Amino acid sequence: MKKRLLTALLSGALILTALAGCGQGAENQSGANDASAGGESGARDELIFVNYRDIRDLNPHLYAGEMYAQSILYDTLVSNTREGYVGCLAEDWTISEDGRTYTFNIRDGVTFSDGTPCDANAILANFNAILENRERHTWLEMMNLLVGVSAPDDDTFVIEMSEPYYPMLTELACIRPFAMISPNCMIDGSTKDGVNGYIGTGPYVLTDFVTDEYAVFERNEHYWGEAPAIQKITVKVIPDNQTRIMALENGEIDLIFGKNMLDADAISQYVDSEKFTVGLSDPTSTRHIVLNTTHDILGDKAVRQALQHATNRQAISEGIFYGLEPAADTLYAATVPYCDVGLEPYAYDMDEAARLLDEAGWTVGSDGIRVKDGQKLALDLLYNSDSVTEKTISEYLQSEYLKLGISLNIHGEEEQSYRDNMKAGNFDMVFNICWGMPYDPQSSLAAMRAPVYGDYAAQQGLEDKAEIDQAITDILTSTNEAERQELYTFVLTRLHEDAVYIPLTFETNKALYTSDLKGVHFGTDQYDVDFASMYFA
Repeated sequence: MKKRLLTALLSGALILTALAGCGQGAENQSGANDASAGGESGARDELIFVNYRDIRDLNPHLYAGEMYAQSILYDTLVSNTREGYVGCLAEDWTISEDGRTYTFNIRDGVTFSDGTPCDANAILANFNAILENRERHTWLEMMNLLVGVSAPDDDTFVIEMSEPYYPMLTELACIRPFAMISPNCMIDGSTKDGVNGYIGTGPYVLTDFVTDEYAVFERNEHYWGEAPAIQKITVKVIPDNQTRIMALENGEIDLIFGKNMLDADAISQYVDSEKFTVGLSDPTSTRHIVLNTTHDILGDKAVRQALQHATNRQAISEGIFYGLEPAADTLYAATVPYCDVGLEPYAYDMDEAARLLDEAGWTVGSDGIRVKDGQKLALDLLYNSDSVTEKTISEYLQSEYLKLGISLNIHGEEEQSYRDNMKAGNFDMVFNICWGMPYDPQSSLAAMRAPVYGDYAAQQGLEDKAEIDQAITDILTSTNEAERQELYTFVLTRLHEDAVYIPLTFETNKALYTSDLKGVHFGTDQYDVDFASMYFA
């Protein structure tokens, strides 16, 4: 059943490609026209969406709100698509020869939905508000290199950097913190302590919401781009997976979208359905386990490599995810930019794992647990107790590693405690997930140089840590594409051979929706839902 499911998804044109541009996808060009024609014959123009929680604070310069909502309310200067960068609020741009100055030509005639012009002065006001809270955004390396911003005239916006920075446009395309909100929503020109409204230039406006119940978005009739076919989006809050499925079955909702919104069991029921359509994206991020190299046992590379060989990724993929999360051999999928570097996977091989441990001096004791110099080979695996999946994988690995003579203690902590301990390095082994598209590999690698998450602490025992960090820094400021790829190959190879990360599976984005809904696809940002491209047949 599991193999049939994956085969059906891979061969049935159900993997939806990225078409998204700035607030609308390429499919919208024909889809909206089709829907308009259909509207005369009664085609629906209201979409019922569902999310597991409330929209929360939609201030685009902070991080509490739901990104699908922020992405339809607000626009950024540029958009990141499969075809490359395209203009959004900036019609076009130039980059100085030294790579340090970006000059944007702001699109004429764009207004916020409250009527305020979205000119270079409004863009400047947004950047000043973002920079007022700069320390909150330093997870993006551009914030550490940004020297100044200016608006020489109403049509021109300029960003100056201390060094060239190749991921600049990728980060500017991120909906937060670089989406533009009406200056009228700022409080004394600031957004760091909140805003008094959610007014943007995007294809929709928020017209109603009740906390933990629903939110309503309606088409922005002053939108500068092509009008979406869907006039009204109602988002219902349904926390429970099974209840969401029942709501879809009963016709109460039209679309379930997101990597954590659907489990493999649910999707498997609809692969051959005519009433509903299943969508599965390319890998968006990597589920993995981080090994703390400062730990007295895990400081030995042979032990880390043995754990790699003792981990049956294929069994995890098929047994837990029905193959919907493919087995991961590397920290980043080969489809991620710069990451197809020909690394040799750690094959699942218990004999090789045993050989490595034997040669490292870990012998099996009378109780079946390996021992060296009087110390048992006992490790602790920390997981997020809110994740049933992580608990299931932990229990599986505990059983598997025991066959090798490794005692694995597993324990879960609630999310905030789990994250605090990970960041502080209070772990032997810990579950984590790569930042995902569009932040991989550049932003997630850049963050390894500072105690942002658990990577920094976990890598402190590596002899080549300083060399890896320097190479990452050089990547970010390199203006030579060949040199940049060479540096990426170096870093990814070192991390792979140092066996700091045990890749498990590649996460994928998932969608399940009524088959008369068209134009559903996955964008380059795993959190975006491109409603503006959707229409009903």
